[in-house]
Amino acid sequence: MKARLVPLLLAAALAAAGCSLAPSDDAPAGTVQVVVGYQSKTINTVTAGTLLRAKGFLEQRLAAITAAGGARYQVEWQDYDTGAPITAQMVAEKIDIGSMGDYPLLINGSRTQANERSATALVSVTGYNPKGALNMVVVPTDSPATRLADLAGQKVSASVGSAGHGTLVQALSRAGIDPATGVEVVNQQPQVGASALESHQVSGLSQFVAWPGLLVFQNKAKLLYDGAELNVPTFHGVVARRAYSAEHPEVLQAFLAAQLDATRFLNEQPFEAARLVAEGSGLPQEVVYLYNGPGGTSFDPTVKPSLIEALKGDVPYLKSIGDFADLDIDRFVDPAPLREAFAAFGDYDTALAATGNPNRVRGTDPVCGSEVTDPATAGEVWVDGAPAPQPAADPTCLLRAVRAAQANGAVIRAAYVPDAELGTRWFADKSVWVRDGDRYLPFTTAAAAERYRQAHPGAAPVSYEQAVREVRP
Repeated sequence: MKARLVPLLLAAALAAAGCSLAPSDDAPAGTVQVVVGYQSKTINTVTAGTLLRAKGFLEQRLAAITAAGGARYQVEWQDYDTGAPITAQMVAEKIDIGSMGDYPLLINGSRTQANERSATALVSVTGYNPKGALNMVVVPTDSPATRLADLAGQKVSASVGSAGHGTLVQALSRAGIDPATGVEVVNQQPQVGASALESHQVSGLSQFVAWPGLLVFQNKAKLLYDGAELNVPTFHGVVARRAYSAEHPEVLQAFLAAQLDATRFLNEQPFEAARLVAEGSGLPQEVVYLYNGPGGTSFDPTVKPSLIEALKGDVPYLKSIGDFADLDIDRFVDPAPLREAFAAFGDYDTALAATGNPNRVRGTDPVCGSEVTDPATAGEVWVDGAPAPQPAADPTCLLRAVRAAQANGAVIRAAYVPDAELGTRWFADKSVWVRDGDRYLPFTTAAAAERYRQAHPGAAPVSYEQAVREVRP
């Protein structure tokens, strides 16, 4: 992409977004309006959006304030495809609380800070991945590309200013490709980019969850680059307008408490949460559960220092895409309201220090007969009609479970397995498999599988179907 075009494209996107879904002004007199911007299809924001709305936790919290003699509240939910329009509406003071990815959060903080009424603060995290696996690059199923460098000189669709675009910029730089001149970035909304990829108008698509998983699940794309290769944390979070929070601190407290309600519900009942999110977003439940299920996104609202350091490292990205004002990250981040809301749920500092995914695969592997204890190898098999997916202790046990289920005539809705190198939770039947002795190892990309084979000359590539057929019962 021509470097000078990027600011214009992003500015146009923000301006156009500002024209949509203006909040209604028909709230009854004396009623406090709460306008929440969210992204129903951005799976790792569901505890501040889709799931939160489906469960009614925010409305319940606000109703309790009213019942105790407080004001009346009217909540308006506004659903967008990316973070850019949410930022545009916050600049216009038309959205009070919103959720978006890390790169859009930077843009949000930079764009809103010029006006005291629109200035925002990052008040919580929704979900994160410590290595960056929430953003990926996919290519058509018939693409000859096997590594990111193969896209040099070609068109790649991305939403400029999004987390997916930020990952693309970093990944290209690490691959020795100038992000401004080495590829032609086509600035498109996710669904437009998906159509462009399917019709071969672009050679690749770099997007945030759930788009890569959705396209791969639909057999419309294959994974080329796993964002976890960057080994840089990526996250989504919640921003609130400071002026609104000062005028209605009880609303922000209610929202954060409701987010904690939704987070607890998701971590305790991930399968049911995936069903609700699928209904609310229109995404297949199999895709939602890929990201919301055990071992997927870490749904932890605490504002961890590692995430803030990663955000600071992303600041140069702002300068690369436009004329953005400098953003003081330490001032932008304000976890104090969350710490206050957290008091009713536990010790904030203990949760802040925790680094493991609070939602892990647990239970007894019914095929291998062993307890599932290692999150680095644990997977799940979802048999159609079963009340919940069954745990698998490791990839080989998962293949045995699939084989046993198929032998009994069962239909596999989905099977999930962690990448053997990066740990990314992925579809077993879309993974690239390698047989090493009597072990079977899955990888999200062909490049990752090749790295393993180079380090282990005795390992051999196998298809998923072949692995299922030949695995020892």
